[in-house]
Amino acid sequence: MTNKVIFFLAALLLLQTSCKQSKTTNDARYLIVLSMDGFRKDYTEKSNTPNLDSIALIGVRAEGILPAFPSKTFPNHYTMATGLYPDHHGIVNNSFMDPATGLAYKMKDSAARLNPYFYGGEPIWVTASKAGLKTASFYWVGSELPIKDIQPDYWKKYDESVSFEDRIDTLIYWLKLPKKNRPQLIMCYFHEPDAIGHKLGPESNETLLMVEYIDKLIGDLCRKISMLPYAKKIDLIFTSDHGMAQLSEDRVINMREIIPDEWLETTMGENPVFNVGAKQGYLDSVFNRLQKTEHVKSWKNSDMLERYHYGTNPRTLDITVEADLGWTINWRKSNNYLYAQGTHGYDPDYPEMHAVFYAVGPSFKKGYLHPAFDNVNLYVLMAEILGLEPAPNDGDLEKVINMLNR
Repeated sequence: MTNKVIFFLAALLLLQTSCKQSKTTNDARYLIVLSMDGFRKDYTEKSNTPNLDSIALIGVRAEGILPAFPSKTFPNHYTMATGLYPDHHGIVNNSFMDPATGLAYKMKDSAARLNPYFYGGEPIWVTASKAGLKTASFYWVGSELPIKDIQPDYWKKYDESVSFEDRIDTLIYWLKLPKKNRPQLIMCYFHEPDAIGHKLGPESNETLLMVEYIDKLIGDLCRKISMLPYAKKIDLIFTSDHGMAQLSEDRVINMREIIPDEWLETTMGENPVFNVGAKQGYLDSVFNRLQKTEHVKSWKNSDMLERYHYGTNPRTLDITVEADLGWTINWRKSNNYLYAQGTHGYDPDYPEMHAVFYAVGPSFKKGYLHPAFDNVNLYVLMAEILGLEPAPNDGDLEKVINMLNR
């Protein structure tokens, strides 16, 4: 065991205590949640991650955290924040169309992304704010706009160029604020290792090196937190929205060769999951053609798989189309289209879509391995840690309560 790891374990011990906390002492509770986009469950087995390994020894590691369908970034970050399935909170894909208004939602369209109309449910920072807690968010989906007329007390406009080191320094700055101004809930987002996983694939050396870099940053964050005078009151969760699957050029389905444009009203989404709106009179034609297409699964949204918890929201349109694992759906005009080397969005049951979950602090058991669980339960877990009464949600505290000291 290296000196750095020994020091890190000592720092974590300062964060760990087995004492119970009264639900009436909200001022004694602090929670930091860091989401590392696209951090697949098995990356830690393929990389050198001494800091996350140390957290597993002194805190909690889950065998995986399963995304909601579709296993895409925006739907899942908002599911983690609200405890609602995408069908229920309304962010049903990374891009979608709202039939009631004709408005389109796209990640890179700031006007749409910042429109409160699209966001249902109650994010954890809203729940916390209602209870009188200060909150902060560094790039979490939904935090750049008021939801239920409430925004985090501290928040940042999304700017991917801000370094991860600067993000960590900002978290520490917030934690050093005077007690009356200090956020008790901090949500933070890293866009890696998702970006490199898309570009070069989940099996690339570059992706695994990025995982090791993020692990180093986690160590830096924990060491800085351990130096705070109230470090023993801080809980930390390190998790992700989904995993990543390898793609290849010989597994591409060109949908324009299969479904004529004149049959379609609109297609929304991105590889490998699309929401399809058929023109009047063409629904069965589109669906029957999709049913005969190899390496594609499709459902009329009235007949969606129950375990997907999807298809009742009008924003899912008429039909949902999902490629088989590792396959690309191309709905563009080019026949040579390949969505980089990796992607996600597939069936949440695929192990490749499972993500990491680690936690440490006074609320969490020591050296506890928790079974894999659905990320829809994260909201109620956060509410329990902070002593909050949760808003209506789809989660089940009993699915995650055993990781907590009680």
